[in-house]
Amino acid sequence: MRGAATLALVGAAPKAMAAGASLLPDTAEPLPLSAVRLRPSIYATAVETNRGYLHRLSADRLLHNFRAYAGLEPKAAIYGGWESDTIAGHTLGHYLSALVLTWQQTDDPEMRARADYIVGELAEAQAKRGTGYVGALGRKRPDGTVVDGEEIFPEIMAGKIKSGGFDLNGSWSPLYTVHKLFAGLLDVHGGWGNAQALDVAVKLGGYFAKVFAALDDAQMQTVLGCEYGGLNESFAELYQRTGDRQWLALAERIYDRKVLDPLVAGQDKLANFHANTQVPKLIGLARIHEITGKPDPAKGARFFWDTVTGHHSYVIGGNADREYFSEPDTIARHVTDQTCEHCNTYNMMKLTRHLFGWKPDGQLFDYYERAHLNHTMAAQHPGNGGFTYMTPLMSGTARDYSTVKDDAFWCCVGSGMEAHAKHGDSIFWQGGDTFFVNLYIPAEARWDKRGATVTLDTAYPMDGQATLRFTRLDRAGRFPLALRVPGWANGQATVEVNGQAVTPTFERGYAVVQRRWKAGDSVSIRLPLDLRVETTPGDDSVVAVMRGPMVMAADLGGRDDKWDSPDPVLVGAHPLNGFTATDAAQARYATKGVFRPVDFAFVPFFSQYDRRSAVYFKRFTEAGWKTEQAAFLADQARARDIAARSVDVMHLGEMQPERDHALTSEISYPVSYRGKQGRDARSGGYFEFTMAVRPGPMILQGTYWGDERKRDFDILVDNVKIATQHLENDKPGAFFDVEYPLPPALTAGKKSVRIRVVPHDGSSAGPIFGMRLFAAKPGTTA
Repeated sequence: MRGAATLALVGAAPKAMAAGASLLPDTAEPLPLSAVRLRPSIYATAVETNRGYLHRLSADRLLHNFRAYAGLEPKAAIYGGWESDTIAGHTLGHYLSALVLTWQQTDDPEMRARADYIVGELAEAQAKRGTGYVGALGRKRPDGTVVDGEEIFPEIMAGKIKSGGFDLNGSWSPLYTVHKLFAGLLDVHGGWGNAQALDVAVKLGGYFAKVFAALDDAQMQTVLGCEYGGLNESFAELYQRTGDRQWLALAERIYDRKVLDPLVAGQDKLANFHANTQVPKLIGLARIHEITGKPDPAKGARFFWDTVTGHHSYVIGGNADREYFSEPDTIARHVTDQTCEHCNTYNMMKLTRHLFGWKPDGQLFDYYERAHLNHTMAAQHPGNGGFTYMTPLMSGTARDYSTVKDDAFWCCVGSGMEAHAKHGDSIFWQGGDTFFVNLYIPAEARWDKRGATVTLDTAYPMDGQATLRFTRLDRAGRFPLALRVPGWANGQATVEVNGQAVTPTFERGYAVVQRRWKAGDSVSIRLPLDLRVETTPGDDSVVAVMRGPMVMAADLGGRDDKWDSPDPVLVGAHPLNGFTATDAAQARYATKGVFRPVDFAFVPFFSQYDRRSAVYFKRFTEAGWKTEQAAFLADQARARDIAARSVDVMHLGEMQPERDHALTSEISYPVSYRGKQGRDARSGGYFEFTMAVRPGPMILQGTYWGDERKRDFDILVDNVKIATQHLENDKPGAFFDVEYPLPPALTAGKKSVRIRVVPHDGSSAGPIFGMRLFAAKPGTTA
């Protein structure tokens, strides 16, 4: 993403300062969130919307399983969604963190009171159990009964371990859930010194210290094959709070070699790994480096950040398709309705803050700003406070938000309530004598080192100017003030002090002004907000339109308006010449003559909460577009021919068609991808359904996605195997059809057949995005 080529450059950059004469410090830290207050802006609105959401939630409902599994009477009914599944309890950890952050950001006393109440309830449940354990996670036994998830840990200690990517002995990512609780407790302790929160965390840590002590190294790696969140970070932080070295030793032992060893060695082997399972592990390594000074954890964290932001990230700063990394520089093949899980971006932003603290560099906050504005701000509905799980980038796909019924509680609801509690936490940083402005967000802050109060006024990113004022400066004096100049500005920033132009020093992505500052001084920066076209890493023919830090989107209509047109494409050598501002203050544009099939209005992507958008565009010359049109028409003719010969079509993953075709299944799930519905089956499962046939040669056709990871499964017709299908990157970036001619004897004299799909052991089947039975062309045999 950082290396993406651009068009519409704005000129040459000014000279940086001479080598060896750095004005910037070696390290930095953010101003405390409690020292920053947001002024009116979309960010302040997001915090208030989220604060209302946190007020709406019931602590007692989130505590239901904690009390019930401890043998205490619950005080309220359990929530639905994930909180009624075996991953229950993860939301309470997020909620604790969000309460602390909101108290720090707003001083709302109810936030602190609720957090203290929850800690007291957890302490009671922990004492009732008497083991040190406290939790809400469940465990599904083989007979389907759901019981207290603590049941799995004695089994694990005894060496009975069944670990998959998300299932550990029948519980859904239990250590991930434990990490969320640890993080919430440590945040409450750090927020205002709640000693009871630390006591609960220490006792919980002691319980898991015994669990892990029972495992040899091979068993430990097996357990860590199941998602464990940032549990290594929690134990490192527990050491930092207590000084007890057992916690640091445990933090360093919670190390997934399969994923982390290549990263420490500087190797990108992320393809086909679940993305958000990995990011918290690297945050943990970053924290271990900060505590121990060991270089390898820092190497792994930095290489991971460089690799993900440079080779695996979409234009909005998010990553992953269907929650998984693909091969590097293949983003253009994965522009789908399942892009950009919000948890990933939230955690990548946390990792960015760690790296910046080690060595301030504006490039890091170029990424942070992009992700913050274009993904985080898109992931919360400003009206009802709902959160997205995915932020889809496929043309015409609407966003889905959690509802006011509070019946989802996805992981991204949890990260969402944290993300929108703390929009002030990375605006201002300090290091040595230097004061940094990293984000241009209206705010007021205390800078205690100088006895200062600063205000930042701006309409950015709609306007390119921002002004910082020292409204108070008790300890006036000479020090550097560093204003971030984003890389996309190509150094074209103008700076004024008290209304007079000055020539700053440009260093590591900052315009640095060093002078003797006093109360009443102001400094203004103006950045160019020209439109530009940004290419996609690995494919220069797929582009997005940017305005400053902001991703622009073609407005394709309301979410309730069906979108079934071809994807918009960009045609011509100078596409930006076709853009005209219709409302520059709101970054709205009209286009003329540069898009096919029609022209579109362009608006900021993040603001398309209830609208359909297009962000990525295939770019053509005029001649290239004519060729593309011809290929498109040929595909349409083929599809019409098959439709005319079709006898039955099975729309897998859709409720009514599956009922109409008498579908039965085990360990099988509906899926949605790139606008298509489908169904898969996991190892040990199957799905089966009825399809109509007619006399004569018949062909069964299955539709698949061309970038699937390796898998094998059988397809049977009336219990006769007709094919074994192998999928493994068969047609990257596209759906494709496979035709299975049926032996005439299978359909002779029948009106219908049963189609059965069965995965091989240890594999999965599909997803299959629809199956069709059609007659072979006249004069041919199937």
